[in-house]
Amino acid sequence: MGMLKGQTILITGAGGGLGSTAALALAAQGAHIILLDNQIAKLEAVYDAIAAANAPEPVMYPFDLAGANENEYQELANRIQSQYGSLQGLLHSAVEFQAFTPIANTGTLAWGHSLNVNLNAPFLLTRVLLPVLEQSEQASVVFTSDSHARLAPAYAGPYGVGKIALEGLAKILAEELETAGKIRVNILVPGAVNSPLRKRAYPGEDKTKLPPMQVLAPVYLYLFGIDSIGKTGQIVDARTFYL
Repeated sequence: MGMLKGQTILITGAGGGLGSTAALALAAQGAHIILLDNQIAKLEAVYDAIAAANAPEPVMYPFDLAGANENEYQELANRIQSQYGSLQGLLHSAVEFQAFTPIANTGTLAWGHSLNVNLNAPFLLTRVLLPVLEQSEQASVVFTSDSHARLAPAYAGPYGVGKIALEGLAKILAEELETAGKIRVNILVPGAVNSPLRKRAYPGEDKTKLPPMQVLAPVYLYLFGIDSIGKTGQIVDARTFYL
């Protein structure tokens, strides 16, 4: 069933707007999804939606990306290694964003928390899962960026800093893994869609003029499907798939 049958893919922020959209799209194509989020109620909602679609039963993994220590990250990797033996996909979809704020008004706690979720967590999770990903003939790691933050505009704050650094991390990692040819690493720019994050960032915007999050399904299938094999270190703008 589906182009992703037999593949196991871990999604962070799986209870969020884009994370749940990806989970449903990939599960519909036969992928076994590991749903990772710190909000159990949202995880359960995504789990139920996947089950209702008669897709492969997912696994819920409650996990606090910001609060977990290195040992807890390693324990997560060990459990995946023990249960599945290999991993074919890792989607970094978790995000921390409160509001656009001047650097002068950004507190230390807010700065640290944002960078923990948006940058440090993707680094740690990817690092501990690399040995599990390397057990696959082909695997895909996708980092979610933001076209607006990449321009380093005023008031982007720690969210913008984190996204800029995240793209650098992704490109360095892609270069390091390219020779082995097993793990491709790419950056997804979702564009403006009617997501919870967009609502927080631009509360006065007319969301009826934005495309729904479901338009992102084809780009997720591309990034984790066979069509993207051999393509690494790229910035993939989702708008080229739906505009």
